[in-house]
Amino acid sequence: MTRRACIRGVGHYLPERVVENAEFEASLATSDAWIRERSGIERRHVAAEGQTTSDLAIRAGQAALGDAGLGPDDIDAVIVATSTADLTFPSAATMVQAGLGMTRGFAYDVQAVCAGFVFALANADALIRAGLAGRVLVIGAETFSRLMDWTDRGTCVLFGDGAGAVILEAAEGAGTPADRGILAVDLHSDGRHRDLLYVDGGVSTGQVGHLRMQGREVFRHAVEKLAATAHAALGKAGLDEGAVDWVVPHQANLRIIQATAARLQVPMERVVVTVQDHGNTSAASIPLALSVAHGQGRIRPGQVVVLEAIGGGLAWGAVVLRW
Repeated sequence: MTRRACIRGVGHYLPERVVENAEFEASLATSDAWIRERSGIERRHVAAEGQTTSDLAIRAGQAALGDAGLGPDDIDAVIVATSTADLTFPSAATMVQAGLGMTRGFAYDVQAVCAGFVFALANADALIRAGLAGRVLVIGAETFSRLMDWTDRGTCVLFGDGAGAVILEAAEGAGTPADRGILAVDLHSDGRHRDLLYVDGGVSTGQVGHLRMQGREVFRHAVEKLAATAHAALGKAGLDEGAVDWVVPHQANLRIIQATAARLQVPMERVVVTVQDHGNTSAASIPLALSVAHGQGRIRPGQVVVLEAIGGGLAWGAVVLRW
């Protein structure tokens, strides 16, 4: 028998304020049509003043617990994937732990930017396989609106705020691709490409800084690397593209999603797309999309789901799981 990490519950939370593309027309040389054509984004949610990343994460965690029919003390560990934690320390995850009323277990953050949720799932899977935890709450949460240079039309129109969460639970499987749960993980990073996507601030500068991106180069790397990591994860799982029921990609740009799906030979009808409504929410984008698709009844028990993401670092990876 093989110990597997299976999805028990999902949930998400989005800030109340919705910013439509047209709002940018008053301050930037841009338009709704220009943004849609280049990114597929139509609107995004923006956190209210004083609303923190941990606030969003707590709400998403509560939603996942409700979906799973569990309470806070049924959870052994909390992992929050974020690049926009409330403070330098302590971790956002410990704030979530307290905010949920969880009085046991442990909590920590994972920082791999837009790939953060995939890396956090890999962490949670390893904890469960090693017997260090029976249930792990994995959250992707971001307030990227606070990293934007609102004069840069190439970046500020692309990002939004939000949080998504899943609960992974230990279960026994036969050790075959027919098992439920996480079947394979594939992770990579290459620090030589750090200047393609980064924030020009931090502890060393004494300023929060703004997000900077070389969009054309990021696009090229994204399509190539996302397709390759998804292929690799499927191979590790003992599956091929024909077995895939759903691809749930990082929601950065519709053109990247379409190009990656084409390389995977997966029709867009089997790709979950929420970028039009959320924009790029970095580490929150995959769990947000998962929660939306689950709520719509699209992802059903027994189906094979591929998650893939790339972010600053560059860091990228994929997870193959059976729902």
